[in-house]
Amino acid sequence: MAYRVLGRAGPPQPRRARRLLFAFTLSLSCTYLCYSFLCCCDGLGQSRLLGAPRCLRSPSPSGQKLLAKSRPCDPPGPTPSEPSAPSAPAAAAPAPRLSGSNHSGSPKLGTKRLPQALIVGVKKGGTRAVLEFIRVHPDVRALGTEPHFFDRNYGRGLDWYRSLMPRTLETQITLEKTPSYFVTQEAPRRIFNMSRDTKLIVVVRNPVTRAISDYTQTLSKKPDIPTFEGLSFRNRSLGLVDVSWNAIRIGMYALHLESWLQYFPLAQIHFVSGERLITDPAGEMGRIQDFLGIKRFITDKHFYFNKTKGFPCLKKPESTLLPRCLGKSKGRTHVQIDPEVIDQLREFYRPYNIKFYETVGQDFRWE
Repeated sequence: MAYRVLGRAGPPQPRRARRLLFAFTLSLSCTYLCYSFLCCCDGLGQSRLLGAPRCLRSPSPSGQKLLAKSRPCDPPGPTPSEPSAPSAPAAAAPAPRLSGSNHSGSPKLGTKRLPQALIVGVKKGGTRAVLEFIRVHPDVRALGTEPHFFDRNYGRGLDWYRSLMPRTLETQITLEKTPSYFVTQEAPRRIFNMSRDTKLIVVVRNPVTRAISDYTQTLSKKPDIPTFEGLSFRNRSLGLVDVSWNAIRIGMYALHLESWLQYFPLAQIHFVSGERLITDPAGEMGRIQDFLGIKRFITDKHFYFNKTKGFPCLKKPESTLLPRCLGKSKGRTHVQIDPEVIDQLREFYRPYNIKFYETVGQDFRWE
């Protein structure tokens, strides 16, 4: 067989042919692997074999011809010219309660709310006992300290006031106690402006006994103050009582109540007898629970009478621990007062007491 001679002639080299065949085979293998990788994996390298459609993400120009039949990936979201198809509706989750003017906080942990109920008075009437007793109820959360918002700290604003409150659930009542509210002229209007639905609790006590208790507390802090008789009267021989002394003025309940009735109906104010709170705590607490609209959870089994203090103490029915009594400042022995002074003060308070009984429709039997 003859060969045409063009320069250097000769048969093709077998080794070179094998190399060309190997390179061609390798090129096809690599192209196939790339194709498989692009079809089976997304841009993050996550597998899409479990039911997800195969697609390509921006193939390179060199691979466009080879992969022309492959479907391109859809864009990650809707575009103005082509909205995405609606997806299957997911299970609706309960919407969280929006923070309104009376709310602040996480629904899971409870919410700080403005109080729905207030113990507004009176000083030395038994307000601390009512607060400690009602806090036993699972549906009540109460602030332990007296915030004095509606008399001293009103300028701080409702957000500051709310921030002091304990977190409560939707089914719980937020409550706070500041006894001086009852004798603060601006308090009824300010509380009404916060919420006209606020429930008010007033713990009252024989005004003469209350005044003596008030004086005893002040004397323990200021031993150099004048005598009780000296502070009570402008002229004792004439029976002129000094109504400017706060310990006397607080006990003029009918006078203070007039301001509250200008803003709140009587049905929205509950009066607690400080005397019955000592002799029948379960009965008084039962009426308070009724007024707040909660179950009668606090009963006789929650109380133990401490003869030394002369006050009922709290106990947990399921607990073997000793009953929890009020602090040392509660139940302290009163100073001795001349019986004639007591009689004079009783006569002074009599018309105020009678008017108070008639207004609230309840006889507290202080005469």
